[in-house]
Amino acid sequence: MRVKHTLHILQRLTLYLLLTAATVAMSFPLFWMISSSFKTIEETNAPGIVWFPRQPTLEAYLGIFQNANFLRAYFNSVFVVSLAIIGTLISIAAVAYAFSRLQWPGRNLVFFLMLSTMMIPPQALIVPQYVFFNKLGWVGTFNPIVIPGYFAGGAAMIFLLRQAMAQIPKELDEAAFIDGANHIQIWWEVILPLSKAPLATIATFLFVGLWNNLLTPLMYLQTVDLYTLPIFTATLYNINQTVQPWPTIMTAAVLTTVPLIVLFFFAQRYILDSVVISGLKG
Repeated sequence: MRVKHTLHILQRLTLYLLLTAATVAMSFPLFWMISSSFKTIEETNAPGIVWFPRQPTLEAYLGIFQNANFLRAYFNSVFVVSLAIIGTLISIAAVAYAFSRLQWPGRNLVFFLMLSTMMIPPQALIVPQYVFFNKLGWVGTFNPIVIPGYFAGGAAMIFLLRQAMAQIPKELDEAAFIDGANHIQIWWEVILPLSKAPLATIATFLFVGLWNNLLTPLMYLQTVDLYTLPIFTATLYNINQTVQPWPTIMTAAVLTTVPLIVLFFFAQRYILDSVVISGLKG
């Protein structure tokens, strides 16, 4: 018994050491980004590695908050992501409700076809989508980023929410019908409140994807006034200078990452709950 207990302790200790090492390795880019944002240009461009700033300075932060293009890009990102998430969540919730709570001819076939779209590489749709949006006159506007989500974009998200809604007892629907409720009222007042965890998870995934998206805004937002944060940060790196302004670049990256960290901190409990509710934990 003592030997088994000792082996158990060694196994857990080894596991904790491995997890700690993995955490340190994965956190290193974040550490380097934050550390570099407080350095001077000379330190970031020094031939050797400067792990910590010798004299921490807020010069990069003060400078970037005085940059009108950065403030405009931050507002554009918040504006675009907010509109896209609201519309995408509502449309995904409506489609998931139809797949999970309603009986209609061809439901399983349509659901299968929807899941089949997950096998299409996003890269294969770049040119057709650009031609389509260009003919609509949407190039140079936020429409190609915001409006597609209003048509329930994302088969994986629909599947996740459909699985969660399917776990809700059908007796609740029947009781609501007896009380005189229709499908819209049941969807809004019964099903959605009981699907908070998966909805929060989907909102988190959507936020991360939209907030970090560089390719789509780069294709369609062709003026500085419309740039989002990823494009703004990329333009900082592409400034034609002999010495790259790494403190400014890293500061922009830090300020871009902060909302993601805060969001995950508050949403992690909902993410775990949604995995359990959806029956995907294995």
